Amino acid sequence: MFARSATSTLRQVTRRQSAALATRGLSTSSSQGARSAAARFGTAAVAAAVVSFGYTMFTSKTESPVVHADSSVPIYGVAGTSKERTFIAVKPDGVQRGLVSDIIARFERRGYKLVGMKLLVPSAALAKEHYADLSSKPFFAGLVDYMTNGKAPVLGMVWEGPSVIKQGRVMLGATDPKAAGPGTIRGDYCLTIGRNICHGSDSAESAQKEISMWFGGRGEIIDWTSNNEEWVVSDN
Repeated sequence: MFARSATSTLRQVTRRQSAALATRGLSTSSSQGARSAAARFGTAAVAAAVVSFGYTMFTSKTESPVVHADSSVPIYGVAGTSKERTFIAVKPDGVQRGLVSDIIARFERRGYKLVGMKLLVPSAALAKEHYADLSSKPFFAGLVDYMTNGKAPVLGMVWEGPSVIKQGRVMLGATDPKAAGPGTIRGDYCLTIGRNICHGSDSAESAQKEISMWFGGRGEIIDWTSNNEEWVVSDN
């Protein structure tokens, strides 16, 4: 219906253009040539308009916005249940060193479920809020710059599963890599505390705060069901 309307309108415009050319004192042959040229132009314009209009109608009908599934689970999860969630971040040094896939793989192999992930260069305001408890430390300004200078992004993630807050910290290892045991992420990959490649929430309160801080937008956390859950989290 819309395509027919657009075609009719353009044909009317073409007829008016042809009539205008014919009344400019041109010779009969010139007028005929002008009419022919105008007709050809009009036909091409109609075809282009119909194609363009049809494409617009097609894309408007097929390109749907992201669907945000409703969930009764808060974005920060429910501590003490299989819906417990924690915030895990791979810091710029971990991203630069290409350790993202290994860190994700460790959590997946353990059986935890990824429900949120984003790659970003955090703002200074976000970094300062995240590390607010360290604001009085002499290294605070350098820490904020390291997280926000854009030399490498931060990968923020939300993982879900039983005891994921505590076990996530165990998997990361001690904050100081020199005290982190072999088999932990920091014990295997880090040498200094200033480049300890990752962060993990240390309590349910921290997880709630950090997840809300980094993933506050609607639809950024996906509450989905894994086909493997009965083989991973079931207590029979």
